[in-house]
Amino acid sequence: MKKYFKVWWLMTSQSIQMFFVSRLGALLFLSGKILRFIFFFGFLLLLFSKTEALAGYDLNQVILFYFTFSLIDSATQMLFREVYRFRQYIVTGNFDMLLVKPVNPLFRSLFGWTDILDLITLGPFILMIVYVLTKIPGINFASVAIYIALLINSMILATSFHVIVLALAVMTTEIDHAILIYRDIVGMGKIPIDVYSEPLRSLITFVIPVGIMMAFPVKALLGSLKMPLIIFTFVFSLSLLFISIAFWNYSLKKYTSASS
Repeated sequence: MKKYFKVWWLMTSQSIQMFFVSRLGALLFLSGKILRFIFFFGFLLLLFSKTEALAGYDLNQVILFYFTFSLIDSATQMLFREVYRFRQYIVTGNFDMLLVKPVNPLFRSLFGWTDILDLITLGPFILMIVYVLTKIPGINFASVAIYIALLINSMILATSFHVIVLALAVMTTEIDHAILIYRDIVGMGKIPIDVYSEPLRSLITFVIPVGIMMAFPVKALLGSLKMPLIIFTFVFSLSLLFISIAFWNYSLKKYTSASS
């Protein structure tokens, strides 16, 4: 574990250095992220100027859903940005180099690039979530603890999805479409999934577990998620992680080296 933390820190340091090399482009990209966040936040405020509730949730609760989504999304973007560049390793044959290095190739493929821009946004998102929590009555220590545990569970789910995308890239060399589809589907979690009608709601909750990843932490915090479903969430996420790693190992067996 200590070895891999050092490797991750070394790769993160390189990412930070690249940020200072292209500061203007990075600042423009960060500005775009902030504007996108502000525009959707403004949309929610405009929406609640015409109604008092959305699927039974008031303004502060819906904002909490959005802030939680933004936190999870930024954290996954920060940690797994290397996945977006992985196809280049496959088509150029550089993936062969990763396979012979004394570092787990899955670890290197997942965490090879840390997005410093998303790292910058994590602090403000956490502060905004804490502020919104002070505006919602009935929040206690136990519910906050479950909320944090489910946030960690969401990161496990996100990790599983990215591992599956990497495995598909190894087998097919296609990753751009898969990761964009993932981004579009996950974007449905910006608002409470209760907004969607059946069978779409069940589809994005249990088949494509956007609801488990983005909505369940907030629903548990608000007391609308029963304990058996919370336990199921952890079992589901760990099972998917196991399956995704098995799929990755299978894809390596099917990988055709560039030198072959």
